[in-house]
Amino acid sequence: MADRRRLRTLLLPSPPLRQRFRRNLLAWYRRNGRDLPWRHTDDPYHILVSEIMLQQTQVDRVLPKYYEWLGKYPSLAVLAEAPPADVSKTWRPLGYNIRPKRLQAIARQAVADYGGRLPSDRETLLSFKGIGAYTAGAIQSFAFRKRAAILDTNVARVLFRIFVGKGDPKSHAVRKHLWAVSEAVLPHKHVFDFNQALMDFGATHCSARRPKCDDCAMSRFCRSAAR
Repeated sequence: MADRRRLRTLLLPSPPLRQRFRRNLLAWYRRNGRDLPWRHTDDPYHILVSEIMLQQTQVDRVLPKYYEWLGKYPSLAVLAEAPPADVSKTWRPLGYNIRPKRLQAIARQAVADYGGRLPSDRETLLSFKGIGAYTAGAIQSFAFRKRAAILDTNVARVLFRIFVGKGDPKSHAVRKHLWAVSEAVLPHKHVFDFNQALMDFGATHCSARRPKCDDCAMSRFCRSAAR
C-alpha cells in the first residue's frame, strides 16, 4: 500500500494541470518579475558568470560583483589568461571561493577546445568541470533560447510543494522526479520567461521560510497548500 501511495505521489502532472500552471506562472511573472541585468543579454559567458555567482548567494550581493567582474574580465579569453590570484581577489567577498577557480577552469577549457566560446549542446556543456545539470540548462535556456529544463533550489522547492507535497525533497528518487516534472511543465514557447519565472517565484513568493500561500495563484491546485 505504501509503495502504491508513493507511486501516485510521483506521477507527472496531467496536461491540463501543466497548462494551468504555465498560464498562472507566466501571468505572475509579468506582474512581479525582477529586472536583473543578466536577463538583458544572451551572451553565454555573462549568463555563466551570473549563474555561478548566484549559487548560494543572494541577488543583492551578486549585482555589484557581476558588474565588477565583467568590467575586469569581459570575455572567457581574458579570464583564461588572468593570474589566478587576481581572479580570487576579484571574487571577494562573495565566499565559496572554489567558484572563481571553476569559472577560470571553464574559461581555459573554452579557449583551448572551443575557440573561446561556450557550446550550446547539453552534452558538451556537461563535459566542463564546474557545469552541472542546472547550469547547463540555464545556459541553454537563457543564452541560446533552447527548450531546456532547470532545477535549482528555488525551482525544486516550487515544483515539490505544488506537484508532490509529501516525502523527502532531497531524496534521490524525488529529486529525479522533480527533474522530470520540470521537463514536463516546460512550455514549447516562452521558455526563457518561464524558467526565469520559476526562479523568481521560488525566490520571492514560494520562499523557503515565508511562502505567500494566502496570495498565491497556485493555491487551488498546490498539494502543500491543500494540506
